[in-house]
Amino acid sequence: MKLNKLLPLLFAFTLLLGIVSCSSDNNDEQEIFYGNGFLIANEGTFGKPEGDVTFVSADLNLKQDNVFALNNGGAKLGDVLQMVAFNGENAYLLLNNSNKIQIANRYNFKANGEITAELNSPRYMAFANNNIYVTNDKYLGAKYVSIYKASDRSFIKKITFTDAAERIVEAGNNIFVQNASFGFGNKISYINTSTNNVQSTITLPAGNINKIISSNQNVYAIAAGTADSYIYEISSTGSITKTTTLTGIANATNLEIANGKFYFTSGKNVYKMDMSATTAPTSPLFTVANSVDAYSALYGFSVINDKIFTSDSNGFTQASKIVVYNTSGAIIRSFTTGIGSNSVYAN
Repeated sequence: MKLNKLLPLLFAFTLLLGIVSCSSDNNDEQEIFYGNGFLIANEGTFGKPEGDVTFVSADLNLKQDNVFALNNGGAKLGDVLQMVAFNGENAYLLLNNSNKIQIANRYNFKANGEITAELNSPRYMAFANNNIYVTNDKYLGAKYVSIYKASDRSFIKKITFTDAAERIVEAGNNIFVQNASFGFGNKISYINTSTNNVQSTITLPAGNINKIISSNQNVYAIAAGTADSYIYEISSTGSITKTTTLTGIANATNLEIANGKFYFTSGKNVYKMDMSATTAPTSPLFTVANSVDAYSALYGFSVINDKIFTSDSNGFTQASKIVVYNTSGAIIRSFTTGIGSNSVYAN
């Protein structure tokens, strides 16, 4: 179904259905423009080629599931869609258990290439200095960053680690690797992209790193403790420049930054605080609803364009439920997506 056929009826459909799902039969060519909206990564069930992408329009009124399959003759994307990254007009779809990065045009989702060389349980990726950097972390196996030329996607080299190789971000045209996974580890490796070697290792003084992100040419790490948690600001040259103690908030994770605010979670609680604040919030912004288990309830968490997206994976037994809140904590929309929705991206 072409998107422009739905637009004249949008108001009527939204009154009746709340959110409109755009679907089509096999004989109807897809001509949807996927820009100016959101892409949702759905992992699928481990061991099955169920990974795929859901598109939702910027106003949250239009939705289309199985975007890759619909635009590539029904082709399966792969096993465990871990993340999506963007470079120019392309989306890079990292498939953890397929050991592949599928590349597609981000606006029409037609496949136009892939990377498979030197991938072994890839986890996350980032771009810097005209190269692609991918973390690989095989359980009880090899841990390394594989590097490729962005121009032709050819393999350059790998950097091996003894600790975990998990999230990876760019700041100041340098690369930072989270050497911690599943709540264990307190180190970050700083890779100088001029030499593609580890320049230094940053050891955080307290807490175990749950997530690193990049914002305004700095790296931010959220580290959890059993009583308190911490947010560290790290410069693009690898120095810890600020520490914010989240007193009384244990096991904080899912750090996001938007409009000068930190957003993070602890259990099923979602918190918001000014980046300049010196004390932690005393109460959550909101608490998500119960799920089949505590882990499922906040499996995905993203803050984009004044919207907070939470994903309940429903224990990977059925479609995920996305609930969207405004930045004051009020629910503005909810809908279902694929299995294991883990993140939302602006496109």
